[in-house]
Amino acid sequence: MLQDITVLDLSRVLAGPYCTQLLADLGATVWKLEPLAGEDTRRWGPPFTGGESAYYLSVNRGKQSLAVNLKDARGQEIVQALAARADVLVENFKVGDLARYALDYEGLQEVNPALIYASITGFGQTGPRAREPGYDVALQALSGLMSMTGESGREPVKLGVAWIDVLTGLHATVAILAALHERQQSGLGQHLDLSLFEVSLASLVNQVQSTLLTGRAPEPLGSAHPSIVPYQAFAAADGHLVIAVGNDDQFERLCEVLELPDLPLDPRFQTNEERVKHRELLIPRLQEVLARKPRRAWLALLQIAGVPATPVNTLSEVLADPQVAARSAVTNLSHPTIGSLPVISSPLRHASRTPPPGASPPPLLGQHTRDVLVSVLGLNPEEVNVLEQEGVVFCYRE
Repeated sequence: MLQDITVLDLSRVLAGPYCTQLLADLGATVWKLEPLAGEDTRRWGPPFTGGESAYYLSVNRGKQSLAVNLKDARGQEIVQALAARADVLVENFKVGDLARYALDYEGLQEVNPALIYASITGFGQTGPRAREPGYDVALQALSGLMSMTGESGREPVKLGVAWIDVLTGLHATVAILAALHERQQSGLGQHLDLSLFEVSLASLVNQVQSTLLTGRAPEPLGSAHPSIVPYQAFAAADGHLVIAVGNDDQFERLCEVLELPDLPLDPRFQTNEERVKHRELLIPRLQEVLARKPRRAWLALLQIAGVPATPVNTLSEVLADPQVAARSAVTNLSHPTIGSLPVISSPLRHASRTPPPGASPPPLLGQHTRDVLVSVLGLNPEEVNVLEQEGVVFCYRE
């Protein structure tokens, strides 16, 4: 779908690379600019395999790596020349950092007026926090997400993945695709200013809307839902399962399975609104019964009854789920130092007419520096050798 789009990726770590990997999954050419030592996530481990970290491998498939020294004027000229040929630039430097090299939006707009320039920062380009660094765990705390995550009366808990980074990468991708669409009419690029802070607020959806309406901040409820009951994890005899009752009819069927016919007749439990008010009375009664049988037995009965329920899986268990194989949700790529590399497949690949091309493996540091400088910028191999000898670029050699 994006085979005619070229992306210059100056981003590091997660939010930006997640965005550019999505664009690569859709067929865009992505030039990943790295410092000569490589971006930080190459060293974030263990685990490592074939000299690469799992963290780096998770968000960099389908890209071409160019290692360029931005502190050298010749390195800056290389980036400017690449920006002149790109459709999109994605960066997540601190506010003002790239202006020192004339690689900010204002500087590159003169080189390429059609360039869509996406900046991803912790707090955006303006405001009293604009120059503060942004890290996912810090934003989970600052946004209020951590205050509502975990069990009541326990320490605050962060999510097990950098969810705000991932959501910011998704928002950036949506904004870029919209800007590409608009450019078809105007012929002009624009600056997209995305922040982890604003994405975190927008992604709190019903929780933040409830706080706006009531002035009351949500309390941590563990796996439970603030507005739906029962909608949480329960302990069976041998493990945990989640039961997600979305309406009163499903609640009646749940009670039939649990052989608790009196509960749907009790005015305190007849409607979801009443169940939310009286969850402290209802949940222990459900839990007492669910603890009597193994998880698999309950899941089978609930499935027959049409009550939404799933096991609480480990990642190892979910990867063994037959749905993974049925949807080819794991793909094996041929990597030059690892060999066969399993990666999670792009969820965007299920397009009936224009499915994305097969992905290439995450690139080695500087793997494509020479090819791009020669084939795109027209340098001759000797010029590239001189740049490498003088510390302007790094070229991978087998």
